Amino acid sequence: MKSGIIFLSLLSFLPFVIPICPVPCKCATNIIDCTSKGLTVAKLPVAFRPSAEIIHLGYNRLTSIPNGLFDNLKSLQVVYLQGNPWECNCDILYLRSWLQWQQNRTIYRDVRCASPAHLQDRIIAYLTEDEIISTCQYWYCSLALLSQVCLFILLFLQGVLVIFIIVYLQKFRRMTAEARSTTQELHQHVDTWVSSSRSPYNSD
Repeated sequence: MKSGIIFLSLLSFLPFVIPICPVPCKCATNIIDCTSKGLTVAKLPVAFRPSAEIIHLGYNRLTSIPNGLFDNLKSLQVVYLQGNPWECNCDILYLRSWLQWQQNRTIYRDVRCASPAHLQDRIIAYLTEDEIISTCQYWYCSLALLSQVCLFILLFLQGVLVIFIIVYLQKFRRMTAEARSTTQELHQHVDTWVSSSRSPYNSD
């Protein structure tokens, strides 16, 4: 009975010990084949089994590789990356760095930039850091411009809100002053009415 319970407990831990094949890829012992699966960066598996030696990622819609995706794969020998529309901007820095660490870069000669236009068809492994950073600067400039526009809009809305509050407070003060004036007039009329209503009795 106890041995059966232990066996069932071990079975429950098997999914954690033996990583399953990532969807929608096909897997053999040490090969993960994700060729032509329509993968984008968002749909790319977040991790691969540590024992993987060969990974096929060719002919998908990948524009970059997430930072650190291949770092813990100690047995990895080759990743097939051809046939993807690589965007050689800031996001490509990790893939370029990983490619440059490979002993045989010649097998990655088909891993080329699809954009931007001035880097099109360039081999990613041989791009210089300055070439990639120059594309990042355009991105940062656009982001900075967008941030300034958003800040201007925010300040404008804050100014409109402040003006609205000031106008409302002034109107509220006028209404309060008018209410006090009306209350005082009512008190005066009441006092006059009371005094006039008492005068016949006082004259007696």
